[in-house]
Amino acid sequence: MTDTVRSAPVGRSDPEPSDGLDGGLNVSPMDIGERLWHFFISMKTGLVLILALAALGFVGTMLVQAPAGLQGDPQAYSAWMETLRPKYGGWTDILDKLGMFSVFTSVLFRGIMVLLMTSVLACSANRAPHLWKLTVHPRTDMSESFFEHAPLNMQATGPVEPTAATDIVKSAFGRRHFRMIVHEEGDTIHLYADHFRWGPFGTVIAHLSLAVILIGVMVGSAFGFRNNDFAVAVGSTVEVGNNTGLSVEAKSFSDSYYTNGSPSDYASELVVYKDGQQVGASTIRVNQPMRVGDVTFYQSYFGAAAAMKIADASGKVLVERGVPLEWTSSDGTRAVGLIPLPEAGLNLYVLGPKSGEVDPEIKAGQMQVEIYKAGSEGAAIASQVLTQGAPAELAGLTVTFQRERQFTGLIAARDPGSFLVWLGSFLLIVGTALVFFFPVRRAWALIRRRPDGSIVHVAAVVRHDVGFEADFKRLTTEIEQALAGQAQTKERIG
Repeated sequence: MTDTVRSAPVGRSDPEPSDGLDGGLNVSPMDIGERLWHFFISMKTGLVLILALAALGFVGTMLVQAPAGLQGDPQAYSAWMETLRPKYGGWTDILDKLGMFSVFTSVLFRGIMVLLMTSVLACSANRAPHLWKLTVHPRTDMSESFFEHAPLNMQATGPVEPTAATDIVKSAFGRRHFRMIVHEEGDTIHLYADHFRWGPFGTVIAHLSLAVILIGVMVGSAFGFRNNDFAVAVGSTVEVGNNTGLSVEAKSFSDSYYTNGSPSDYASELVVYKDGQQVGASTIRVNQPMRVGDVTFYQSYFGAAAAMKIADASGKVLVERGVPLEWTSSDGTRAVGLIPLPEAGLNLYVLGPKSGEVDPEIKAGQMQVEIYKAGSEGAAIASQVLTQGAPAELAGLTVTFQRERQFTGLIAARDPGSFLVWLGSFLLIVGTALVFFFPVRRAWALIRRRPDGSIVHVAAVVRHDVGFEADFKRLTTEIEQALAGQAQTKERIG
């Protein structure tokens, strides 16, 4: 057998592929745009984005978040990370690598917010034209089939002209403040009536309110900050940071308690400085914050502190201030505070008995000090229990526990997007109120001439309005009675 092979003539182009598998990809910009549009207006897309945002928000709420602007300063961020190790232990570096300490400023969180905002706006833009048409240019003429099959319908006759029957129908709707549009077509009269016609726009307002809230959150996260763990020992001054130029001094702290031991009130006397000059002073409580410029200070918590003095081998004082003991040791029996010493590459921890605990190793008037190399999770290079007023030489440093103090825990926050959040919240309430308390009611009437008068059809569609059925029954009963009254009047006259 001989195989015959035929070659294509020179210059002839290859035939087009029969199944399309060998053809090139041909996607038009219109096709891509349409696919994106359907993606953003999809309810599934919105739900997935909301759940993803909620999941990240939950993580950001449960874990301590880095103060805004801190990541731009590696040394300050490293020192801040050290303050988290007593709380998160070996998970600290893992959580940091995953970006769990900066959830609300992460690219992922902001990206999801942008996608959700785009989806909300797309849904609003997709729905608004349809609602506008229904509101401004409603369909006034309905077929007889509609009146026969509508969920709510009524049919009545009367010995009156169509115009008189129309007046009866209009009077019934008018007493209930319905807007009416009448269209005459020969001996047939079409009547459309609606009430709260702008109610459906509540859904658009509610959608837009979410976009406004998201924009407010983005503005706040991009240009503001919130430090929930701003602790200041009484007698000490601490810088607020975040490019504010502010520092806060705690002059005094007072607390009072109920008979059962729970706190009834606690207040902090604060003085705020900007570039060394006093710019504010106030006594704040839980529900009485202090605002200085665009930064607000809230009373949040309180606890014990230790006034410490640390000097290097040359006698230079490195630190002399109160150290808030704001964390708890892993066994839950000791309060822990941290003093970063970046000049010496060390971290000094101060430990004291937790409130209500008795520690046999740390007696009244004492504090334990442990010194570690910065960034190391190994054993302490020095550890000693210090007696108040007695200096000790530890790791080339002279450490003195001066006295016990209290600290006040504050929330320092600046939120330029708060106005948008409040505005969005107001719009959400307005939109929700329109949807649930002012539902649109639509009804149609068809009036036709008969040899003995007129026949009146009235019908309506019920959607998410449980009270409309009873109101419709009362309205149609009123029309029927008015038509019946006209018949009785005609009989008496006759």
